[in-house]
Amino acid sequence: MRIAADVMGGDDGCHVIIEGLLRALEDHNQIRTMYLVGDEDLMSPALDQAGAFASRVEVVHSPEVLSMEEKPVEGLRRKKNCSMAMAMDLVKQSRADAILSAGNTGGMVAAASIKLRTLPGVDRPGIAAVMPTKNGNFVLLDAGANVEGKPRHLMHYAIMGDIYAREVLGKSKPRVGLLSVGTEEAKGNELSQETLKHCQGLGLNFAGNVEGHDMFGEELDVVICNGFVGNVVLKTCESLALRMMGWLREELTATPIRKIGAYLSKNAFRSLKNRIDTDSYGGAPLLGVNGVVTICHGSAGARAIRNAVHHTVEALDHHINEHIVDAVAAANARLNIDQPVHTAVQG
Repeated sequence: MRIAADVMGGDDGCHVIIEGLLRALEDHNQIRTMYLVGDEDLMSPALDQAGAFASRVEVVHSPEVLSMEEKPVEGLRRKKNCSMAMAMDLVKQSRADAILSAGNTGGMVAAASIKLRTLPGVDRPGIAAVMPTKNGNFVLLDAGANVEGKPRHLMHYAIMGDIYAREVLGKSKPRVGLLSVGTEEAKGNELSQETLKHCQGLGLNFAGNVEGHDMFGEELDVVICNGFVGNVVLKTCESLALRMMGWLREELTATPIRKIGAYLSKNAFRSLKNRIDTDSYGGAPLLGVNGVVTICHGSAGARAIRNAVHHTVEALDHHINEHIVDAVAAANARLNIDQPVHTAVQG
């Protein structure tokens, strides 16, 4: 197993990314090669800690970085030797089985779509964000790869989310819901109504329409929507979680009595913080492309990178792309959707 990592995209420098990658090598003996793609001079100090893992690390020098501010497609055209593009090329050339980056999300989606192409039968890829629930988590898909979508795109998201939840998250029979403004079949816009019809005959454990307040309970394992809605949901939830923890901290330290109560309850608050901590999962897979692609948050720390590698390994071990191709082909045939011709499936 070989993984290409763009180490230049994180907010806190390449040393944080490299630290997480080295920890992941300690966890996973099946990773034969970890390609570190970035500026060799900047990486050099961090590589001093490689130690026993140095033989499994290969540095690929990249002189350029695609910044967060750059427009993805334009930036990739101008910076053909940026770390993200060069890491993606390793997968395209079959030198690596997967890619991981904490860089420009739009750039990752564009690079994967252009260089790797989508899987046979899949029109558009989707970002699968793993979100916490009371006793576990659920997959929100699409979380921002494509702001618009057609019913068949969301149908593909339902299929891909179901496979990811089963193969990587270990859900035996994932319950899939379509995010809408009401649970009744007549509710929603034309997109949601047509998507509902497409999904009802897929053979999934399909819950039909669900609302926003259904997402964080215990009943759903996959929630599908177009990327515009999904990205708004994701960022709103992340912001609210951080703000709530801040408010809670302010209130619990407002008086001496409250401080005592907070101290006595510190384990409960620690558990709450861990439950909503995005580092606990690490990264979001970009599903539907011809390779295994993991997108990490720009602020990802070493722990987040380590966990992102873990789930990347799970996706490779379970051959999720092969499952997606088979399931999408069956769904497209049922709806008489033409199957585009693509390259052989990787990962």
